[in-house]
Amino acid sequence: MNARILGLAAFAAFLAVPAVAAVALSDAAGSYTISPSGSSIRFTIGKAGGGGFDGAFGRFKGTIRIDNGDVGHSKVDLTIYPESVGTGQGRIDQFLRSDAVFDAANNPEIQFRSTNVTRTGDTTALVTGRLTARGKTFPEKFTAELGGLNGGTIKFHVTGKVLRSRYGMDVGTPLYSNVVSFDMMLTGKRG
Repeated sequence: MNARILGLAAFAAFLAVPAVAAVALSDAAGSYTISPSGSSIRFTIGKAGGGGFDGAFGRFKGTIRIDNGDVGHSKVDLTIYPESVGTGQGRIDQFLRSDAVFDAANNPEIQFRSTNVTRTGDTTALVTGRLTARGKTFPEKFTAELGGLNGGTIKFHVTGKVLRSRYGMDVGTPLYSNVVSFDMMLTGKRG
C-alpha cells in the first residue's frame, strides 16, 4: 500500500513539472533550417464591428541560429512569398496578391532579418529585426516561445503585430484594422 501511495505521489510530482522545461542554451545552440512541412505562418486582420479575416502563407523559408556564447547574437532570417497567401476565399486571395496590397508581381518576397534577440525568460525571447515588404523597411518586434527541442528539431511559437500602413498596404482602413496579428509555428531542423 505504501509503495502504491509513493508511486502516485511520484506520478503527481511528474505532472507538476511544466510541459516545456527550460532548455539549456548549450543544448539549443546551433543552426536550424525552417521546415515548411512542420511550420505555419498565419495572420488575422480585424474588421470594425467584428469579423475580419485570417489567412496563411503557404511558401516561406528561413534559418534560425542560436548563439551559445551570447543569445543577443542569435539570428533569425525569414523569407515569405506573398503569392502563396491563402484565406480560403479566391477573390480575397487575388486582391491580396494585387498591387493594392502585396503587389506580389513586383515584390515577390517579404523579408525579416533579426538585429537582436533578448532572452525574456527560460523559454521566451524578444526578437527585434527589420521587416521589408513592398520596398519599405521598418523595425519590428516578435515574441518567440520555445515549444520544444527534440534531437535535431526545435520548435518556436512566434507572435507579433505589424501596422500594414507602414508598408503601403492600408487599403480598406479604417473598416479593416491597420493591425495585422501574426501567429507562427516554426519548426527548424539542425544542420
